[in-house]
Amino acid sequence: HVQLVESGGGSAQAGGSLRLSCVASGYTYNPYCMGWFRQAPGKEREGVASIDSHGSTLHAASVKGRFTISRDNAKNTVYLQMNSLKPEDTAVYYCVRDVYGLDYWGQGTQVTVS
Repeated sequence: HVQLVESGGGSAQAGGSLRLSCVASGYTYNPYCMGWFRQAPGKEREGVASIDSHGSTLHAASVKGRFTISRDNAKNTVYLQMNSLKPEDTAVYYCVRDVYGLDYWGQGTQVTVS
């Protein structure tokens, strides 16, 4: 069965960096546009970044220039490098297999910036 497992969350000081990873399993052919969402307490889930199978990326305005999404198709893994973190980046971060179909999600990883 399809499974996505995130890792790399934790605590960081403002201005610091974290790198999130999401390993997908249960399928080998991966034509999907994968992505990261986040949900802060009391707020709706929002899209952070996406990357298609060719490596084309989109980043939300709020993270552009600070976060970078990438993927390794051979490892079925998507990454989110987060630099210059701000307290407002505090949220649970989720990866999704397909940002259009929103079919499979990871369990989420907490990122706390103080």
